[in-house]
Amino acid sequence: MRKFGLIGYPLTHSFSKKYFTSKFAREGIVDCQYDLYEIPDISLFPKILSENPELEGINVTIPYKEKVIPFLDEMDPACQKIGAVNCIQNKEGKLKGYNTDYLGFRQSLESFLGNTRPKALVLGTGGASKAVVQALADMEIPFQMVSRTRSEKHGWITYQDLEQNPEFLETHHLIINTTPVGTYPKTEEMPQINPNYITGMHKVYDLVYNPEKTFLMRSLEARGALVKNGLEMLQLQAEAAWRIWN
Repeated sequence: MRKFGLIGYPLTHSFSKKYFTSKFAREGIVDCQYDLYEIPDISLFPKILSENPELEGINVTIPYKEKVIPFLDEMDPACQKIGAVNCIQNKEGKLKGYNTDYLGFRQSLESFLGNTRPKALVLGTGGASKAVVQALADMEIPFQMVSRTRSEKHGWITYQDLEQNPEFLETHHLIINTTPVGTYPKTEEMPQINPNYITGMHKVYDLVYNPEKTFLMRSLEARGALVKNGLEMLQLQAEAAWRIWN
């Protein structure tokens, strides 16, 4: 039996297990199984590997996309540039890291934007934002990072800055949420964006996919914005991971 799985914490609403289990059933793949490995600390990762020698492919989710890097033998060059890993190939005990979030996000964003390239506000500066900003840079889309804490060094602004300077939203018509705010079960929360500054010019891409329409998406769509969730990105990154493992 070929084994694949996901490490992260917590794993209460994993997309990957559902996706791969139904993929195996749909495509008649009988010798594969996909499991969840919920670990409260990344130091338990080697134990997962030693207890599951058949594990060929591993997805990595919050909060281990950066923390898993020291455990790897090598990294795909594109992944090195991003500095976060969400997919690992285990070949004869050698672990190689990839970032399929980048591939999934870029492909999905290109279809969302069409020929337009609006300036972007990226909400959040954690592991999930790394693939996003790399894709934006490669697509030549200027972006501004927004964090809870200001950083002169990194050029990050805060949500208070957004509130006090409406020109950020006047000049940046693409809003990308890379934070987990608004994820099930806390579905009535959203990052601090003032809907009064939103117009029909804005496009909102929320990496959250559960619920299907986040509070952020609903609130900004009500002001005329075009919205999209992270489901297509997840499907694209899952297929990219499957190609890597095979």
